[in-house]
Amino acid sequence: MQTSESSKTSEEHTSSDGRFYQPRKDSRTKKSSKSQAKDRGETKKLEFLGEKWKFFQECNQERKVIKEWNGLGFIKPINPSCHVSTHFQLPIQLPRFLNQLKLCCLHTLRELLKKQLMSGALYITQLILPRCCNTTSRQIVRMSATETRYPGISFQSMAIKPPSHPTYDLKGVIKLALSEDAGDRGDVTCMATIPLDMEVEAHFLAKEDGIIAGITLAEMVFHEADPSLKAEWSQKDGDYVHKGLQFGKVYGRAHSIVVAERVVLNFMQRMSGIATLTKAMADAARPACILETRKTAPGLRLVDKWAVLIGGGQNHRMGLFDMVMIKDNHISAAGSITNAIKSVDQYLDKKNLQMEVEVETRTMEEVNEVLRYASQTKTSLTRIMLDNMVVPLPNGDVDVSMLKEAVQLINGRVDTEASGNVTMDTVHKIGRTGVTFISSGALTHSVKALDISLKIDMELALQVGRRTNRA
Repeated sequence: MQTSESSKTSEEHTSSDGRFYQPRKDSRTKKSSKSQAKDRGETKKLEFLGEKWKFFQECNQERKVIKEWNGLGFIKPINPSCHVSTHFQLPIQLPRFLNQLKLCCLHTLRELLKKQLMSGALYITQLILPRCCNTTSRQIVRMSATETRYPGISFQSMAIKPPSHPTYDLKGVIKLALSEDAGDRGDVTCMATIPLDMEVEAHFLAKEDGIIAGITLAEMVFHEADPSLKAEWSQKDGDYVHKGLQFGKVYGRAHSIVVAERVVLNFMQRMSGIATLTKAMADAARPACILETRKTAPGLRLVDKWAVLIGGGQNHRMGLFDMVMIKDNHISAAGSITNAIKSVDQYLDKKNLQMEVEVETRTMEEVNEVLRYASQTKTSLTRIMLDNMVVPLPNGDVDVSMLKEAVQLINGRVDTEASGNVTMDTVHKIGRTGVTFISSGALTHSVKALDISLKIDMELALQVGRRTNRA
């Protein structure tokens, strides 16, 4: 036994030429097992936003965190069946998050993300790593609107879901609305007058007749302001409410309710106003379908169009990306309406794109030119807009004979859309011309908000409302 040990020792201390040597005594060779394991691990370099950060270490297969990333960070959806459509931005305070992230394997990482992000389909972009974990930074995680989960809120179960948009950040809009109200100090009046631990119940009161809209969005605002707030409703989006009806309540911390109150009401009043007008115009326009336009409040495109859906209308194109719409300026720049349509057909064919194509016509000559092109050439054209073919008369009525002639000339070969001089007074007559769609910018650009209030002392609110004929 001694011989074998001696032999082993000699072998370890023998150089390549057979001579013996004494190992160097260097403090650097005296390492703990943890340090040695750390050295053996391959350092992974993560390149984010142009800089490389040595962050994760691979000590063994079970503790493998991630391969080398170049550019922006990316984690595939936890649920592969989820499709990212409308997105939210969810900020994460990084210091605590990254401390946990250092020592977790990929499986643990996924579980951690699921807990921190309330679960759902996700992918990470623009991950900014701080130089030290004491530095506060933010990470943006985009989530599908249809997969984001709020307690008690489900896009899947709601009667009318929001329209789809690939980049719209609804959560970001809510955060911005709350932020512009709070400023850099918060609600100084609440902090001065309302104890932080006081809990109350506040009731929603309709002060005029109309279609209620924005209930789901209101719950999202309450959750963003304070996740402990709870709301209950006797009505749902799209229901009719009459003046004096108490249709919902929210209960929880008084401070949080009052802070969220104006943002909630601003959204609900605007959406309800849009939904109320849309409902009236949609009923009058039958059998034609009523559409809104892109004439929405900046930053509220999805909110306004959601309200149109709640009111019984249909959405026109969401933006510049989801439908080709050849308007007067495109035609002028292209030289003619035929050149414009031909260029669109060539572009879509080159890009291998399939989407609806609409062209605006203002005269019967342009209608005939479009129909002539479509009869001679394979085209992607799906709709012809008949713009300003409704002529106002001195007595307040409208002449729809030109519109009716154009609809008969097209004869169902493509869909038709009437635009211009569309009001509550004219929409019924326009709808009876046989046109497929009627678009009205007034649905969103000239909206009259529906009067709604949120009151803690409902008895007093009703007394005042009756005195002013608003309850």
